[in-house]
Amino acid sequence: MRSVGIFLPVLCLFSCASKEVAPPQPFGPVPSASQLAWHAMETNAFIHFTTNTFTGKEWGYGDESPSIFNPSQFDADQWITTLKDAGFKTAILTCKHHDGFCLWPSQYTEHSVKHSPFQGGHGDVVKAVSEACKKHDLKFGIYLSPWDRNRADYGTPAYVDYYRNQLKELFTAYGPVVEMWFDGANGGDGYYGGKREMRKIKGATYYDWPTTLDMVRKMEPNILFFSDAGPGVRWVGNEKGLAGETNWNTISTDTLFAGKAGIEKLLNEGDPEGKNWVPAEVDVSIRPGWFYHAEEDSLVKTPERLFEIYLTSVGRGSTLLLNVPPDRRGLIHENDIKALQGWRALLDAAFKTNLILHAPAEAEDYRGQADQYAAANTTDGNPETYWATDDDKTTGTFEIALNKSQEIKFILLQEYIKLGQRVKSFTVESFHDGAWHPLAEGTTIGYKRILKLDPAQAEKIRVNITAARACPLISNVELY
Repeated sequence: MRSVGIFLPVLCLFSCASKEVAPPQPFGPVPSASQLAWHAMETNAFIHFTTNTFTGKEWGYGDESPSIFNPSQFDADQWITTLKDAGFKTAILTCKHHDGFCLWPSQYTEHSVKHSPFQGGHGDVVKAVSEACKKHDLKFGIYLSPWDRNRADYGTPAYVDYYRNQLKELFTAYGPVVEMWFDGANGGDGYYGGKREMRKIKGATYYDWPTTLDMVRKMEPNILFFSDAGPGVRWVGNEKGLAGETNWNTISTDTLFAGKAGIEKLLNEGDPEGKNWVPAEVDVSIRPGWFYHAEEDSLVKTPERLFEIYLTSVGRGSTLLLNVPPDRRGLIHENDIKALQGWRALLDAAFKTNLILHAPAEAEDYRGQADQYAAANTTDGNPETYWATDDDKTTGTFEIALNKSQEIKFILLQEYIKLGQRVKSFTVESFHDGAWHPLAEGTTIGYKRILKLDPAQAEKIRVNITAARACPLISNVELY
């Protein structure tokens, strides 16, 4: 009996010390599993290819003859291996652009590859790209333009049925499809079966998007929809490669629709009070145009420019969608390949060695003083652990020590977004020569924030969360 009395307090102390502290509750909207996977992709590719490639246009009028579509060396494997080598995780193909020409032999129109000389009228670009993606382990996405300048019935209810029938073709024959892309170019002048007139539609109601999206979800439950307002992924508000320096993953979708005017700033920065998790996708082309034009062969973006775009897209919490248009041969041009290879080399060199992986980190304040929320979680390389404060604290500081004084050029921070986006502002300081020095500052973090620094020496760094909408959760910090 006496021995039980001796050991009971020890057992109690052990039990109390090992007691887990409850995790923070989710704050605001949170990403779905599909959105989390999308965030982790970071870089995806767009492929614009149609009759425009052969006419030199950006927007075909709709009266282009299928006979002009004849890529002589078409090689979907070359496209996809090039994109994979550059690090892309998904390829999104323009199956039909505004001109209405279909890159698959659709049973609902004669305006398609089946009436072109391409592979003797038996070619199917969508099938070839879909199969190449499967072969080389890339995800596959589709862009089917809602606007169709070829169709005589555009602007009537019959066209909406046509559009839905084509979606059924694509999703049943060429899946799985990870992302469906549609934009705000809706209505204007066109061929329209020979009418050659201007047609306007009410973007908010004409397509009855809720019915269309519900139809697609039944075929592909985990699909992400891209448009100006999502609902899965939103447009970033420009085609320059620029996400907002302040970039919230949240907006309210109930008043937005594709093509609505005057929403570029909202789409670029998001809304901290937004009711829906709809992150921004940064779409930009490697060339001045979206389709291949021979006169732009010398105007392909340089590796250095692509690197800067990476920092203003992925580095601001978005995903980069870089357009790489095949040429008239049906191949990605040598200049584009060279630029992609150079870009990949720059990324690999800049982010090769994380200087603080498993480095010691400490904070005075962390949630319940429990190890499961300590500052060491920011350098452990595990995306499922994080430093957190108590619920009543929306600011906090932690320090990370380097193994020696080193030059640093980039800092990378990540929030634990499974429980919502929280950080409103932060600063970073470096310790060297016996004192702390300002190093960087920013507003939002989100999935990932990368800040390019004036090269500086550091023995330690200090991250200060200066404002947050709820207790901050930082899952990862890296230095390069």
